[in-house]
Amino acid sequence: MRWYSSGRKYRNTKTVVDGMEFDSRKEAKRYQELKLLEQCGEISDLRCQEKFILIPTQREPDIIGVRGGIKKGKVIEKECAYIADFVYIQDGKKVVEDTKGFRTKDYIIKRKLMLYFYGITIREI
Repeated sequence: MRWYSSGRKYRNTKTVVDGMEFDSRKEAKRYQELKLLEQCGEISDLRCQEKFILIPTQREPDIIGVRGGIKKGKVIEKECAYIADFVYIQDGKKVVEDTKGFRTKDYIIKRKLMLYFYGITIREI
């Protein structure tokens, strides 16, 4: 028997704002705040759900076919990527934001990889 009734793992509620679906009310509210900041000129170039590849797809070596064409090698491991809730420019610097209700182990590892590979510290809201 489940201890929660919504069926969603972290009990968040999907919310639609400006025709875009957000994973939680908190994330939708933050989007609205950022849109206002962008309109006021405090931030610029607001983007949602931007993907950062942390570890690319791992494949077997490519094979040269009988007709001379190159056949891509079989995928061994899919890519590992972090998808940021929001990315924008503030004071000339790129800011990556994540609206968190709960920090999973996967998120903590990806946060560390973002800092290591991209030099970006994720701003948690």
